[in-house]
Amino acid sequence: MNHQSSINSFESNQEEIENQGNIFQNNCEKKWVLGNQVHTTSYNDACHRIENWTNSKTSCYIIAANVHVIMTGYWNKKYQQIINNAALVTPDGMPLVWGMKLLGIKQQTRVYGPDLMLAFCETAAAKSIPIYLYGGTQSMLAKLETNLQQKYPNLIIAGSYSPPFRPLTPEEEAQDIQRIHASGAKVVFVGLGCPKQEEWMARAKGKLQAVCLGVGAAFSFHSGEVSQAPRWMMNLGLEWLYRLASEPKRLWKRYFINNPAFVVLFALQLIKNPD
Repeated sequence: MNHQSSINSFESNQEEIENQGNIFQNNCEKKWVLGNQVHTTSYNDACHRIENWTNSKTSCYIIAANVHVIMTGYWNKKYQQIINNAALVTPDGMPLVWGMKLLGIKQQTRVYGPDLMLAFCETAAAKSIPIYLYGGTQSMLAKLETNLQQKYPNLIIAGSYSPPFRPLTPEEEAQDIQRIHASGAKVVFVGLGCPKQEEWMARAKGKLQAVCLGVGAAFSFHSGEVSQAPRWMMNLGLEWLYRLASEPKRLWKRYFINNPAFVVLFALQLIKNPD
């Protein structure tokens, strides 16, 4: 699937996004999934909140949580604290959506990181909110910027940067934060992967006067370097199977260990505390 297919796939999902309306805007309730907070939100609600946080110059971060994120938080309590300190945690994966429904949020829909990125880019283009792209490779960022500007001609991309894949020194991280701050960006899309991007956003909170949004593989998808699963597979919760077939060596542990563990542990949570 090329970048245009990725964007067209988002557009085909736009009706569903718009139909969510403003259901959750007045009250962003949260539920606890294996000790991790997950909010009752929608694409419209999330974009509305991000815009409000940029207007109030709030330094905060947003996590798009799938099973991998939830299980990483379950096994690593320090990372779980990062999740629970986020301003917003969206149900990124279908298992989280089903889990929220079982916890009583019957109208919950998926708020998928890559789609949320495009949804807010549309808002940012309309409201002249400058964004920044942090993560990926230089070639990926170049393709991503081109694709986003073609789709949203009025989008202000204040800057982009591909940090080294190795751990950054404190000095390097401070330079990156200063570079983003100097750009004037109000929203930073962070594509470093779990758990690196959430850890980075937590450290940047309070230092960076912007809203950070961890979007995982969105840079790979929207640059056209990696194909996305068809929407029908996403809707059936089978995206993991598509991604596993595409990257078996990298993802097999994630899906064959985390997914079964999540099912068992969440079932036990429901038995002990169905609310």
